[in-house]
Amino acid sequence: MRLLIFGPGYTASHLIARLADRAVIATVTRETFEDRSRTGFEIVTATHILSTVPPGEEDPVLAAYKDEIAYSGAWIGYLSSTGVYGDTGGAWVDETAPTGTGRRTARSAADAAWLALPGARVFRLPGIYGPGRSPLDRIRAGAATRIDLPGQVFSRVHVDDIVSGVVAGFDGPPGAYNLADDLPAPQSDVIAYGCTLLGLPVPPLLALEEANLGPKARAFYAENRRIANGKAKRVLGWRPLYADYRLGLRALSATTSPATTSTAPPAASTDQR
Repeated sequence: MRLLIFGPGYTASHLIARLADRAVIATVTRETFEDRSRTGFEIVTATHILSTVPPGEEDPVLAAYKDEIAYSGAWIGYLSSTGVYGDTGGAWVDETAPTGTGRRTARSAADAAWLALPGARVFRLPGIYGPGRSPLDRIRAGAATRIDLPGQVFSRVHVDDIVSGVVAGFDGPPGAYNLADDLPAPQSDVIAYGCTLLGLPVPPLLALEEANLGPKARAFYAENRRIANGKAKRVLGWRPLYADYRLGLRALSATTSPATTSTAPPAASTDQR
């Protein structure tokens, strides 16, 4: 396997570690992106190509290398966001649902463009958490808040389960796949459970107006949906190791140092892959 990764960020670093003993891995970073000769060589020699780069006004990878990727003959994957589904009022949503109705119009356009490439797999991800990037880190840093929004739930996924989903997708058919855990839950419940694990006080519930959130964080709370993962289970044979946030946080609490802190965005953010 020769795997080419555009944008080796948080999730990609975990994928690289998983595949270190079975693949030759090349990466295209911000610094090497404009080197068309080098990147073109990596594309034509790759057996697998994965992009983790979020769009700006357009998808930068497709804007620069769409034709080369489309005609490479390689396995093609893209890490997208479940934000493409928009707000469903808390209802369950699967891959048959329409996209492009939410606040992330650029992400929806990129999702559709990657999905249109021959043989592409698009992995739609909710809130990503894992080592160094979890509610436990924000709790330890004193940066965790709990918002009182009855009925508001979010889906999330541990980074290791994204990696296992992408690996399962190497042998699965093209298409879109939701990779999420089995238990959508209020963010306030997740923070409370994390505080219990760490033996720290649980922050009080605050009204949205009291929380002094920035525009991006407020937009995060403007959408409410439950992500169904049945297709990935059925078609790829994938199962999340951390089927709910309790399992994931317990594992993290057992392996991270109490001194660990993080300035990472909320766990439901998927802008940084």
